[in-house]
Amino acid sequence: MSPIRGGLRDLVLYFLKLGTIGFGGPIALVGYMERDLVEERGWIAPEDFKLSLALAQLSPGPLAAQTAIGLGYVRGGVLGATLIGLAFVLPSFLMVLAIGAAYVQFGGLRWMQALFYGIGAAVIGIIVRSAYKLTKSTVGAKRLLWLIYAAMALVTVATRREMATLFILSGVVALLVYVPPRALMGRMHAALPWIGLFAPQGASPVPGDTLWRVFLFFAKAGAFVFGSGLTVVPFLYGGVVQEYHWLTESQFLDAIAVAMITPGPVVITVGFIGYLVAGVAGATLASLGVFLPVYLCVILLFPWFKKYGSNPQLKAFVDGVTAAAVGAMTGAVLVLAKGAINDVPTALIAAAALFALVRFKTPEPLLVGAAWLAGLVLYKG
Repeated sequence: MSPIRGGLRDLVLYFLKLGTIGFGGPIALVGYMERDLVEERGWIAPEDFKLSLALAQLSPGPLAAQTAIGLGYVRGGVLGATLIGLAFVLPSFLMVLAIGAAYVQFGGLRWMQALFYGIGAAVIGIIVRSAYKLTKSTVGAKRLLWLIYAAMALVTVATRREMATLFILSGVVALLVYVPPRALMGRMHAALPWIGLFAPQGASPVPGDTLWRVFLFFAKAGAFVFGSGLTVVPFLYGGVVQEYHWLTESQFLDAIAVAMITPGPVVITVGFIGYLVAGVAGATLASLGVFLPVYLCVILLFPWFKKYGSNPQLKAFVDGVTAAAVGAMTGAVLVLAKGAINDVPTALIAAAALFALVRFKTPEPLLVGAAWLAGLVLYKG
């Protein structure tokens, strides 16, 4: 039975605060939620928190944002999910708008160039660490998942982009291998509706004006973010840089850096990208697009998740998709590093960031702050 303490208003204010000062990435943000809402305040029952987290892990969407929206649904249904989602995302969205405006206005100034010179290199170290942790926690000891992981990493490096259809294919392969054929034939009718929810909505965004294409592309991207906002990096790179040429490689690295220096969900970097493409309207539509699949997954799947959450076909499918996503992210590290690490100082900054993360568990905001200072000293542009 859910606790009665802490109404919806209290929960909205909590997530507004967490979205404003919550640094550390998705794992840290989810840890704050459990500590504050379950253990200390008793606003959310342990079983409701576990259910929200399980749905977030099995569904597309950034882990922290989807867990937060799930908790909002627990407390206030569709209204609660809507208010909590807005409260959690809004602070970081406003921050990336401000940074985007400064980037466009002052991008030619030395201090702004130095900022991204140092931070861009540090981001590579952060992504390397994140890729390692995600690989360790998601791929496990299953040989097939390692094969999927390695194949997606190689495809991403070779093509400098990744294909959404390969995610679906990876999930189907894992489903066919890990579910006995007899059980599969007997339960396929139950598995197919779930699989359909993970499928991309069409192929490439349909032709039309820029704003429409921005919304469609980021909505598609949101449907393939499994577990951590950083896993969307290769998908965004393939579309934003390679396919549509909205941003240069340097600008794309800067966008990832912006996500690191702002609190809240990492995937809010799409707001910065959208701003560079089409101003405030582009930022708004990009953010709305990437979070829409997250929101819909919660309000559509939550009521039935208790019944179907242990479905073996669903779990096998998501295992395959997750291994593919993490493999693509690992491959993207090499692609992005080529643009960010182009001299000895940037190589040293990236190595120092990785060392600080592994050896001292230094918070990401401190790392990017130190990288900015290093950039100011070392940048010679």
